[in-house]
Amino acid sequence: MSDDIEIELVVITMTFDANQRQADNEELLAILSKYIVLTRMADGCRNVDLCSSITTPGRHLVIQKWDSGQMQRQHFDSPLMVEMATSCSAVLASAPEIDMWEGTSAHDLR
Repeated sequence: MSDDIEIELVVITMTFDANQRQADNEELLAILSKYIVLTRMADGCRNVDLCSSITTPGRHLVIQKWDSGQMQRQHFDSPLMVEMATSCSAVLASAPEIDMWEGTSAHDLR
């Protein structure tokens, strides 16, 4: 890639709260873990991480970094995203909170 090509960094967060049952939390983690691995292979994906709250059991945060808003939108319309959303709907306490962030000081250390 040429140094004169600017990449538009888009950061997405998705917060998921599992139902109170431990089995629901374990199922949600399995669904999100699969989603993370497969999303890392998507065109335009720079990174995806899964974090679990220490202070709020059953709360999980997915952090995604994309090369562009267009790549991110294509992913959100993809069969992979639809499968993840459909699979976890029965184990969530509420709809996930999704937010888009400007990468003001977010970059990869490579």
